Amino acid sequence: MARITAGITSSHIPALGAAIQTGTSGNDYWGPVFKGYEPIKEWIQQPGNMPDVVILVYNDHASAFDMNIIPTFAIGCAETFKSADEGWGPRPVPDVVGDPDLAWHIAQSLILDEFDMTIMNQMDVDHGCTVPLSMIFGEPDKWPCKVIPFPVNVVTYPPPSGNRCYSLGESIRAAVESYPEDLNVQVWGTGGMSHQLQGPRAGLINKDFDLAFIRDLIEDPERLRKMPHIEYLREAGSEGIELVMWLIMRGALGDKGVEELYRFYHIPASNTALGALILQPEGIGAAPPSVREQVDA
Repeated sequence: MARITAGITSSHIPALGAAIQTGTSGNDYWGPVFKGYEPIKEWIQQPGNMPDVVILVYNDHASAFDMNIIPTFAIGCAETFKSADEGWGPRPVPDVVGDPDLAWHIAQSLILDEFDMTIMNQMDVDHGCTVPLSMIFGEPDKWPCKVIPFPVNVVTYPPPSGNRCYSLGESIRAAVESYPEDLNVQVWGTGGMSHQLQGPRAGLINKDFDLAFIRDLIEDPERLRKMPHIEYLREAGSEGIELVMWLIMRGALGDKGVEELYRFYHIPASNTALGALILQPEGIGAAPPSVREQVDA
């Protein structure tokens, strides 16, 4: 059967993509960020760690959806997904190649689990999806695995609750494990960490909240399941709600505990806090990266 072998979290800051495209990823400002991703890039290339499929949880930024269509949860079931034009042309990255058979299987399973999924048979993917791929896979001619885009509405009120997201992750795990093909599947939860892009609190970063969130994502996800929207808004800024997408990843790893293989936290990156993790369900037993934790703050 297919199995979920790891979860990765990553910020999807658009300026990271711009740094790659402009050749500034090694300068004094961006260099520490890209250095922090090197252990993830090395780990995923180790034998047994490259996934066959990534379920990539992200939020669309008015590229595939707008105020006329606002799905809470969507799943990309197409063969391929082109890079979206976000106002300055599409990012010069490979098309995302999907896995329609697995995506349709997951969609059916989630709907029968009473999640109201929006099925996308045509969709462009923006930086929310492609920047994490670039940060972890670099600049290949084609992405080294298939990707199922999984957009979540964390842009327009009301976003889904943390509990609903965690439960969705649990259902994704059950769906993957009921798929008969032998596949190595990873779930990536993207977005965050604390940041606010507008208003009097623009530029807000809350290191204490972020590090507590990482701790509880690993050790006490039940607390995060119960965290209300207002706490994200108050403590992590208006865009901090993106962190509920990390709970989808965490729920997909199961309830028997996880092993933290790597942690990276850095502030500031553009006007946000940036976080990246590698987590595995207990008992997988893969070797961790050579650098286990790096907190540049």
